[in-house]
Amino acid sequence: MTLSILMWLPLAISLVLAIVSPRALVGRLTAAGSLVTVGIAISFVARYKLGHAGLQFVTDKVWIGALGIHYKLGLDGLNIVLVLVTTVLFSASLIWASFREWDRPQLFYLFFGLAESAVLGAFCAQDLALFVAFFDLMLIPFYFLTGMWGTGDRVRATTKLVVYTLVGSFFMLAGAVATGVLASEQNGTNLTFVLSSLQHLPLSRTSQEWIFLCFAVAFLVKMPIVPLHGWLADGYKSMPIPAVAVFSGIVSKVAAYGFLRIVLPLFPYASVHFQTLMLVIGVFSILYATALAFTTTDARLVVAYSSVAQLSFITLGIFSLQPDGAQGALLQMVNHALVTAPLFFIVAALAVRAGGSENLRDMGGLAFRAPVLAALFLIVALAWLAMPGSPNFAGEFLILLGVFQSKLVIAVIAFVGTIGAAYYALRMYITSMHNRVGPRDTSREIGLSDAAVLVPLVAILLVLAFYPQFVLKRTEPTAKATVAPTSIVRLASR
Repeated sequence: MTLSILMWLPLAISLVLAIVSPRALVGRLTAAGSLVTVGIAISFVARYKLGHAGLQFVTDKVWIGALGIHYKLGLDGLNIVLVLVTTVLFSASLIWASFREWDRPQLFYLFFGLAESAVLGAFCAQDLALFVAFFDLMLIPFYFLTGMWGTGDRVRATTKLVVYTLVGSFFMLAGAVATGVLASEQNGTNLTFVLSSLQHLPLSRTSQEWIFLCFAVAFLVKMPIVPLHGWLADGYKSMPIPAVAVFSGIVSKVAAYGFLRIVLPLFPYASVHFQTLMLVIGVFSILYATALAFTTTDARLVVAYSSVAQLSFITLGIFSLQPDGAQGALLQMVNHALVTAPLFFIVAALAVRAGGSENLRDMGGLAFRAPVLAALFLIVALAWLAMPGSPNFAGEFLILLGVFQSKLVIAVIAFVGTIGAAYYALRMYITSMHNRVGPRDTSREIGLSDAAVLVPLVAILLVLAFYPQFVLKRTEPTAKATVAPTSIVRLASR
């Protein structure tokens, strides 16, 4: 079984069902089809050989020979678990959506299928041009999901999303083309965009520096990181819940993954040169986003701003340029995905019980009225604030360990962000569950539609809490190989 089957199956299923399925059944059938994709992803994880840093399950075909572009796919420690998490979160979102009514459902689920295939393509791509193509393609469905099925000022939200991402995409395209052209010219070889080939075609320091900045802008916009987060509040508020769950949970991770897959191996000198800048941006983003999460009373925005803070932590781990930090960043990508997605579903469940309001002022006293929902929320909240024993604690510990080894002052300041996470997580939980009864609260326990999504995700969190080695064993060899070129640069500069 090839990776192409895994990658294109979601789009194929949604396309076929959009054409032949009755309107009333398209959601349930698409959700059932998504479970097949999860099963295929599990089969790749089961067959993945531990202890190897190289690519496995490789597909490599010449796509555009004149430009040196290949249709090359593969799995290694950087993407094997992220691919599995992608299929799980999309499946959870589709199951949640299948219990609701949507206008033009065939088109709604078709865009979801396209989004999943594009995200899987971005994670699996081993050619720079192919990565750029999937990276841009995966955002197109969210333009339509927000503009057609969003809420509030969705036109404004879609416009800002388009403007920010188009600017970022322009920088990334320019950087990608320059990488292929300059690498071939400076090393006297044929034009190529295959990542493994580009790693053996070193660029000059000047070229690395400005190309690094192009990719950094593109990735920081997509994550997003302060100060390039201007689209986030409107976008996250307007997206339908299943769309924002996968966007925040997994689509934002593609940008962080891009730093590990592309930037560190191809531009090691620039990564070392701009290390302090990236760490300062990361720690400033943590503090700023944490402050915003402190002050807002909108439950969805609390989760959104906390997502910015967590992605900033991941950025710190990557640019610690240490194996521990890189492993922590990969583990935290998985943890954040499995925490953020259920948080958005919980926000939706709280809003239903608060008369449709997502404002924390309208919530309260639900712990005794919906104890199962309260218990599930508590487990997710404890992971959210990185309680010792949770998978998030292991991820943040490794990140801080890597940053301590690299920049002590940055690590000390970043530690404040972990304290802030405890405040806004507990504030949201206590306000909605244990404060006075909200003025519009209704007494309803969690239903089947919410339980079918939340219970499996919480179960996965509990498994990772007891056994984070599931991720760490698969990422360790590749994480070390990814940061190795920057270590060589640092040693050479001493």
